[in-house]
Amino acid sequence: MSRARADEEEYWHSSKFRAFTFDDEDDELSQLKESKRAVNSLRDIVDDDDDDDLERVSWSGEPVGSISWSIKETASSSTSSLEGRDSSLQKGSSSYAAFPKQVSSYSLSSLFKGRNKLPSFQSLSDALSDTGVKNYAPELRRPKTEYKDYSSDWSPKDTVRRMQRGKVCSLERFRSLQDKLVLLDEAVAGHDGNVITAVLIFLKRTLRREILFRELEVRQVALCHLIHFLKETGEQKLLLDLLRFLDRTEEVALSQYREHLNIQDVEKRREFLKVCIGLPFSAEDTSHIQDHYTLLERQIIIEANDRHLETAGQSEIFRKYPRKASILNMPLVTTLFYSCFYHYTEAEGTFSSPTNLKKTFKIPDKQYVLTALAARAKLRAWDDVDALFTTKNWLGYTKKKAPIGFHRVVEILQRNNAPVQVLQEYVRLVEDVETRLNLATKYKCHDVVIETYRDLKDRIQLTAYKCKVERGSAEEEKINSILSN
Repeated sequence: MSRARADEEEYWHSSKFRAFTFDDEDDELSQLKESKRAVNSLRDIVDDDDDDDLERVSWSGEPVGSISWSIKETASSSTSSLEGRDSSLQKGSSSYAAFPKQVSSYSLSSLFKGRNKLPSFQSLSDALSDTGVKNYAPELRRPKTEYKDYSSDWSPKDTVRRMQRGKVCSLERFRSLQDKLVLLDEAVAGHDGNVITAVLIFLKRTLRREILFRELEVRQVALCHLIHFLKETGEQKLLLDLLRFLDRTEEVALSQYREHLNIQDVEKRREFLKVCIGLPFSAEDTSHIQDHYTLLERQIIIEANDRHLETAGQSEIFRKYPRKASILNMPLVTTLFYSCFYHYTEAEGTFSSPTNLKKTFKIPDKQYVLTALAARAKLRAWDDVDALFTTKNWLGYTKKKAPIGFHRVVEILQRNNAPVQVLQEYVRLVEDVETRLNLATKYKCHDVVIETYRDLKDRIQLTAYKCKVERGSAEEEKINSILSN
């Protein structure tokens, strides 16, 4: 019995693995050696086949070189030695005959080597020794130029180039007048209107008006950009100050005149236009302003009178053709059409008479005939149309004459659905034979086509046109009569 106990004691003391006893000394060196042997044994189990295209990971499994890894490494560097000693003393040997399969994407070996079983990560020591390995997430490392401070690093030329490429740039770093002017000159040299406008907005906000105007006076391209920008944005006060500084009196007057567009009340607009007549316009522009004021005065009188007639129902034409809109603030041609439509027969002494408007505003004959023809044709007043083109010579003979050409008269009449008899009368008055034939054929004025081919003695065309008219019609009989003669 004692021998058996002695053999058992010898067995335990002779094994390469010592049993744990409370009597053993805490030998730190022996514990470290056992941990090293355990790690080496684990390496035989882990697959180390593929060492190519590995990426660096830390002990925590995060990419080496990433921001989180750097913070953790820095924070843990001061306490690594103490924690390592405590952990080595607390660790004991364990059995590793079989290991369960890892559920996580990292294998067990990644705890020791920094490897992942699926993507095959390298350990930290292997990654440091391998120079051909690429860094994890290299796109995180951008060029240093991307991290430059926009408020202090970019020159005026570089700033303009970046703005042309659509990059975000801060212009606040350009504080001195010289830097701002260089920036403006570079923007003008780049021939990019958007960049020039952006720089001008910055200068308008950071410079006094007198300084800005003085510098723009010698930079005409930038000056034109600023004037256009102020007109588009409606900064009327600043625009007027700039034009006065440049001594552009006519432009100042025109800019002030444009303000009437913002006045909705008719009486206030009339008074404003009356004041605008005294502005320093050119002679031609002064005449236009005077006509504008006179026209608005006429429109106010006509509108008040016609509204009363329409409400009272005293005029037949207003009952038959009710007004669709007010005449106020309408152009001169629209006012003339309105007068020709509702007041065509009035005497010249009234403000609403078309002839009075023509005389007052010196409307050319062509414009007057076109407008009156369109108005009377819309009312299907063919007698008024005929009287519009009938003239008498000094012998008392009458003839038709159109300052706009009878081919245009035919087109206007056809758009207003004039009857064929009226169209044929004016198609015959077209002097050019080819144009007359085209219009007559287009609008089916058969008599005009037949008479024209008869005058030309073109038997072939007349025979061919016979096929285009109806069988047994008066036109066919007329063609047969001409062919048999």
